[in-house]
Amino acid sequence: MKKQNISRRQFIGTGAIAATGMLFLSKTSFAASFLGAANKPNSVINGVQIGVITYSFRSMPTTAEDLLKYCIDCNINAIELMGDAAEDYAGAPKRAASQSKADFAPKMAEWRAGVAMDKFKELRKMYNDAGVSIYAWKPNALGATNTDAEIEYAFNAGKALGCNHVTVELPNEAQTKRLGDLATKHKMMLGYHAHTQATPTLWDTALSQSKYNGINLDIGHYASGTSSSPIPFMEKYHDRITSIHVKDRKFHDGPNAPWGGGDTPIKEALQLMKKNKYKFPATIELEYNIPAGSDAVAEVKKCRAYAVDALK
Repeated sequence: MKKQNISRRQFIGTGAIAATGMLFLSKTSFAASFLGAANKPNSVINGVQIGVITYSFRSMPTTAEDLLKYCIDCNINAIELMGDAAEDYAGAPKRAASQSKADFAPKMAEWRAGVAMDKFKELRKMYNDAGVSIYAWKPNALGATNTDAEIEYAFNAGKALGCNHVTVELPNEAQTKRLGDLATKHKMMLGYHAHTQATPTLWDTALSQSKYNGINLDIGHYASGTSSSPIPFMEKYHDRITSIHVKDRKFHDGPNAPWGGGDTPIKEALQLMKKNKYKFPATIELEYNIPAGSDAVAEVKKCRAYAVDALK
């Protein structure tokens, strides 16, 4: 997944608030002011928690306030939060356009090692007050080149956000050992994400290294990479799955498709979760091309509607 860096913008109040003469909302009052007396979102469908990864909204402005608004618009009450929005909210330093990633990395590492958790807790409260929980976050701080202090920061910030796990792309075995040891120290789960390199045994070494090493299973990538159903894998490893990503892809490393247009057994996977009362969430990840005239919010709404129909 490629992240988009979109400049922050100040969030303008609703028409009703503007009419009272208040031009700008503070971050701390944003959720309550936006919602007013409206019902809070709910995407628990017949016992299955449907969530969304905020990467799905990458084509739109992605401040923490923007992302919360999208969740409310989509009637989704739980999310996997990408790291940039939370770190921007917490005051992370900005990389200059002329500065290389390598030159900027020490400055970011220094900030992560010393930042207080107050702003992450504030962000959690803003979301929770609006009826949205953050069950996972995916910071860019868990790689082999990141310091131990950065990795520990990732766990601490995840806890401050209210997450029960953090997610990261599946690295090599030395790094899963390193991460697993630090996850054990913090007693917080790691969900390792894979793409089409996934196989039925891909996660076995990581799972053996620490009970806090888990699986962030992308059922679309799994189906496309193995040209087979992820259902047997889910049944076997359900107790080590932290969350699943839901998308539709064609077999044989085929492309992403609008839900129902690929070979991923989305309905069967959601029905399995319902039948067996699996507690991990099913995370919408919007990766197919957005049709002309639509936007990410409208497409996430379609995915949510598909999940509701699948869980009848």
